[in-house]
Amino acid sequence: MTTQIGRRSFLKTAAALATGATFSARRQVSAANLYVAKSGRINQSVVPWCFKPMPEEELIGHAVRMGLKSVELIDEKHWPALKQHGLICAITGSHGFAKGFAHKEEWAGCLDMLRKRIDATAAAGFPSVITFSGFRRGISDEEGMKNMVDGLKQIVGHAEQKKVTLCLEMLNSRVAVEMKGHPDYFCDHMDMTIEICKRISSERMKVLFDIYHVQIMDGDVIARIKQHAPFIGHIHTAGVPGRNEIDDSQELNYAAIMKVLAGIGYKGYVGQEFIPLRDKVTSLNEAVRLCDV
Repeated sequence: MTTQIGRRSFLKTAAALATGATFSARRQVSAANLYVAKSGRINQSVVPWCFKPMPEEELIGHAVRMGLKSVELIDEKHWPALKQHGLICAITGSHGFAKGFAHKEEWAGCLDMLRKRIDATAAAGFPSVITFSGFRRGISDEEGMKNMVDGLKQIVGHAEQKKVTLCLEMLNSRVAVEMKGHPDYFCDHMDMTIEICKRISSERMKVLFDIYHVQIMDGDVIARIKQHAPFIGHIHTAGVPGRNEIDDSQELNYAAIMKVLAGIGYKGYVGQEFIPLRDKVTSLNEAVRLCDV
């Protein structure tokens, strides 16, 4: 009886060890097959919100293993972890897209938040802070444009002093909120967003060229990148339509777009901001490979 129990125990232990060894081997194979960005022509980053519920700490680890240089728009409490792993936050958050500079009554809150974010971003040694126009709410193009320029001029000097770049994001106003659109957003075309930056006329005032939003509203992504190259401070990716993987299931040729960015000498960051439909790590790694031109 004792011998039988001992034999059963041994077999169970051996089976568990074998299973563990197999699982370990699979993990090693998976790690061995992980693509690591190496060309250095495109500085890649990743945005945490679209990889939820993955914890930020886990995403930072994946970013390190894939050779990314940044995890962006991440809460300030995670900045020490980024630095510990040799990463930066390529663009930091601010007042959110629901409010902005198109309406004067929203200036005070946005200016206060931007001033604090510029200071924190500069202290951390990071390059950029995001900003937004807010919603139209019946305002004309002319009045909204004037408000945008006058309002942002009140903060761009501070950004210049701190050597931090403000990036004004254009968002699409065509698709529903559920499809990651922003109906009634004021800066919903790239030409308008660029014109605001031109009127402000500062090396620290750029646009966040979100390829997903530009394709939906304006198209001609490659032509617009070439046309507006001096004013592009940051790039975001996502598949069109749907805002999912940037692979061949959608209409944009991201490899070609990345080659154009490299060709014009773009030195900013490309943030992966798509919402994965498949395994999050696998989809991110495929995107990293695609953009490593």
